[in-house]
Amino acid sequence: MSTDPLAWETLEDRTSYSCPGFDVITETVRLPDGTETEFDYLSEPASVCVLPFTPDGDVVCIEEWRQAVSRVSRGVPVGSTEPDDDDLETAARRELAEETGHEADRIEPLVTVEPANGLADSVMHFFVADGCQPTAEQRLDHNESIRVAPTSFAELTEAVREGEIRDGRTVLALSYYRLFEDGQ
Repeated sequence: MSTDPLAWETLEDRTSYSCPGFDVITETVRLPDGTETEFDYLSEPASVCVLPFTPDGDVVCIEEWRQAVSRVSRGVPVGSTEPDDDDLETAARRELAEETGHEADRIEPLVTVEPANGLADSVMHFFVADGCQPTAEQRLDHNESIRVAPTSFAELTEAVREGEIRDGRTVLALSYYRLFEDGQ
């Protein structure tokens, strides 16, 4: 148990719902004031997000149907880690190839974030991929509808700035890239 006075004590936990991709966990917790209550959160494997650049500096974006918001969303490749991934870079390379058919000359870590730690245990690892070329075969999962849509970096930046791109992972990838690029 943590010694921080803000910490909650977990008394019990159980999986309330499970499906491919995530579980909903229910915990019985004791709050700092002694109150006992339940807390539900989404639990999922770590994921990778790739900001992929072609040799010409364009970004290998994807357009994908997103059922939860009932529209096509433009963004960058993202996917869950899998048990047979040797490491996070392997997962990033796999997701890039599967979703776009592109392979990278070089992949570098950018940042790791907890994008929704108030309601999920999600951890997202961001990477920048350089020298991406269409040398692999796109291998989509059974529930993916994706088309590759290379976009200039300036156009992608403007689409994020204007709110046209609302995918949080893409916004974070571009924002962190711009933050670190400008800080060098």
